[in-house]
Amino acid sequence: HFILGVLSVLSLLHLPLKKMKTLRETLREKNLLNNFLEEQAYRLSKNDSKITIHPLRNYLDIAYVGNITIGTPPQEFRVVFDTGSANLWVPCITCTSPACYTHKTFNPQNSSSFREAGSPITIFYGSGTIQGFLGSDTVRIGNLVSLKQSFGLSQEEYGFDGAPFDGVLGLAFPCISTKGAFSEPVFAFYLSKYKPEGSVVMFGGVDHRYYKGELNWIPVSQPRHWLISMNHISMNGNIVACSHGCQAFVDTGTSLIYGPTDLVTNINKLMNARLENSEYAVLCDAVKTLPPVIFNINGIDYPLPPQAYITKDKNSCISIFQGGLENLSPDNWLLGDVFLRQYFSVFDRKNERIGLAPAV
Repeated sequence: HFILGVLSVLSLLHLPLKKMKTLRETLREKNLLNNFLEEQAYRLSKNDSKITIHPLRNYLDIAYVGNITIGTPPQEFRVVFDTGSANLWVPCITCTSPACYTHKTFNPQNSSSFREAGSPITIFYGSGTIQGFLGSDTVRIGNLVSLKQSFGLSQEEYGFDGAPFDGVLGLAFPCISTKGAFSEPVFAFYLSKYKPEGSVVMFGGVDHRYYKGELNWIPVSQPRHWLISMNHISMNGNIVACSHGCQAFVDTGTSLIYGPTDLVTNINKLMNARLENSEYAVLCDAVKTLPPVIFNINGIDYPLPPQAYITKDKNSCISIFQGGLENLSPDNWLLGDVFLRQYFSVFDRKNERIGLAPAV
């Protein structure tokens, strides 16, 4: 979703991501806090098309985090870059929850550019909740700078104990009523499959070295979330889910693939998976014989091979298809990192579309 003609005037920033284990694997409440990209004061060099890479480090194929700084002088935090939420928050030094003792906290008194907004905030996630207040300060991702950026400071956290990140940087669409916008609202993700290093999030355009062939563009169904229309899901030429069409969230902040329980159960039965401790286990040798699960989106097939949808956990192998989404979002699917490791993804807010192409 990047417009080729503007490459020469854009500075393309690559931010390294680290692959970590996340505790948050379901849909979250959206758009409760200003999106990081809402009030950008990015200093994008006008004559410079150099690409800076912000690396992401990959831990156990589960979650991808990168470093940002907040304040003057800068205080560094590890955050999840999350297309499934629109909130930027980090823990505050006054937080008393156990989770805050094992994460970096922001000290407003140590930043000369911090301003308190005073408004209380509560943000609900599938796996937890944070409560705190709003402030604003200078936020940097690599060489991108956002002045007076609104963000949340958590004073209570539930469900984030042991999380391998301090906070969340949401990349969903901002609320319609907010002012300001990212100067060129294009960002893209390359998520490495197995190795810890090599994952990146790019701002301001697309680096073509990370994918094969052409990007296929898919219009966004509703411009508040990264939600797209899916035609059907098939195995061995037979439609197994989404038979009359459905909607799918494209979500970098979720590890697995979620859908309605009955349809997910059907898919797992077709791979002879058996329910064990709320997860579907399969024989590890099945990876050699099972067919790909094919997601047809906008008339194009996006196969997910068994090596991608079956993960090895200690001595057993587990299907990454999870049910329960009907409790949060009826008839919708959620395509998380398992899908995005196979397909390089571009998020084009200006044109309200997502681009997908096979990742290298």
